[in-house]
Amino acid sequence: MSDSASSFVLRALLVCATLALFCVGVITAQTKSAPSAASPASAVMREVTDGYGRAVRVPLNPSRIVSLAPSLTETLYALGVEDRLVGDTDYCDYPPDAQKKPKVGGVINPNLEQIAALHPDLVLLSKEGNMLDTVRALDTLGIPTYATDAHTIDQIISSVQKLADVLNAGSAGRALTDDLQLRLQTLQAKLNGVPPKRVLFIVWPEPLMSVGKGTFVADALRRAGAASIVDSNQDWPQVNFEEVARLQPDYLVFAAAHTGAAGNDFESVANRPGWQILDAVRQRRYAVVSEAIIRPAPRIVSVIEDLARQLHPEAFMEKPGTEKETPPANATPHIPPSNLQPQPAAYHLSAQDCQKESPCRR
Repeated sequence: MSDSASSFVLRALLVCATLALFCVGVITAQTKSAPSAASPASAVMREVTDGYGRAVRVPLNPSRIVSLAPSLTETLYALGVEDRLVGDTDYCDYPPDAQKKPKVGGVINPNLEQIAALHPDLVLLSKEGNMLDTVRALDTLGIPTYATDAHTIDQIISSVQKLADVLNAGSAGRALTDDLQLRLQTLQAKLNGVPPKRVLFIVWPEPLMSVGKGTFVADALRRAGAASIVDSNQDWPQVNFEEVARLQPDYLVFAAAHTGAAGNDFESVANRPGWQILDAVRQRRYAVVSEAIIRPAPRIVSVIEDLARQLHPEAFMEKPGTEKETPPANATPHIPPSNLQPQPAAYHLSAQDCQKESPCRR
């Protein structure tokens, strides 16, 4: 081969090598500059079973979490892992710091694009509060999800521990759940032998709406020394006022969304036509607890303690200096079979109503 030909081949090889190095550099730069989105393939994954009974793959140590339920947001803070929370819903308002987290929309209709933009390595959902379509959509996007499911106080506590284990925060979960169990045991010892108060838990006065016997709210009521006069298999049944008047509850119980709303809630009901027929109204026997009663989170134990003190102050007289619990919470009735029967035209919440009304924002 001539010198000119050799020189030409050499120059061509150098040009090709330079172009190859340039392309590698561009690709490397793009990779480094891309946001660190959740990448299950690059993370150490493990398999767990969630509230749907699904076998799901989640990161061994999730570090970017999006919560799609207020109860789950509260639980993350209670476990002390709030620094991993990179986004939550418009209704995640407790503790106050949760309001500062980036928002991804509502519980029922979260914005999937906003969720994806936060690059979570795990999204937490509630089987009762969130839609299965949301779970499926996130699965399609390749974002790991984990759903909780609790219908009793014991299940709420066990779900806290399961979630702690999923988040690789098992020791914090055990410390929290042990404390919750101890407080409940202490309360039950105080209420041992104390006759329960018959109560009407009022979700809304018009239409008159209460809670069903299969809810964790009903279980909370029972643990607080209360028995609901409402016997319904629906979670949020409409009840008949004439039947309430016949059964004459000992107490009316309200869940207040804001501190100081106690008197207002009672007065708004007491001033309604016909309500003076209730002895509980005439004698002003009512209790108000925090709306945490409708959230399956650790605060519900504080709700139970608070309601028990209001309904059975005599059971606590032996320890007048007992330390006051953290923010109170509501409770719901547990129903004897002979109590109020559900009406045929029961009250059902549409998806739109659920998005707006507090009982569905779990």
